[in-house]
Amino acid sequence: MFTGIIEELGEVVSIEEFGDSSRIRLRGPVVCTGARHGDSIAVNGVCLTVVDSPEELAADSGEFSADVMAETLQRSSLGALVAGSRVNLERAMALGARLGGHLVQGHVDATGRLLERSPGELDAEGKPRWEVLRFSLPQSISRYLVDKGSITVDGISLTVVEAAADSFTVSLIPATLALTTLGARAVGEPVNLEVDVLAKYVERLLDSRTVPAISKDAS
Repeated sequence: MFTGIIEELGEVVSIEEFGDSSRIRLRGPVVCTGARHGDSIAVNGVCLTVVDSPEELAADSGEFSADVMAETLQRSSLGALVAGSRVNLERAMALGARLGGHLVQGHVDATGRLLERSPGELDAEGKPRWEVLRFSLPQSISRYLVDKGSITVDGISLTVVEAAADSFTVSLIPATLALTTLGARAVGEPVNLEVDVLAKYVERLLDSRTVPAISKDAS
């Protein structure tokens, strides 16, 4: 599990293709601190497993490698990464730690695209204090979004401002713009989306709910 609070803006060092999978090498000194073989690290919201050996991690290079299957590359925005791409990184949450965002699994439900950026008020230097971003919303997950609800965009826990049938908006403060990939995301680029898992559990429970039959002999 993750929280959607990005720890570090990392970078893709290299990508090695193997036909039905790829090995991605990433630079992230913060998330590499204390990393062990088999640890989970979310990369743009996708839960990946550290595959480096203990000896390689002991070298303390500030880099780690993860294997990505072809299906993950096709169903997420990771397939568009190239060497030099910036990525959002977050280590799996520790049990008992503060939940600053919301419960994030690192399992991408769908991809969307940035449709537009609308700057808010400007500061003394003429830079926007905040921005409103609108993303496309696939029909397959639109029912899970509500105004003021939670959604994960490229691994970032965000609050939905407006949930429309085929799009949604979020407001980003300067810290989010500066410390995550959304600050430089261009209109038309893909993003990974993960809806609040609690909404899916509620839907499943309601779908399977049955009303017990009342016996005619009941008094």
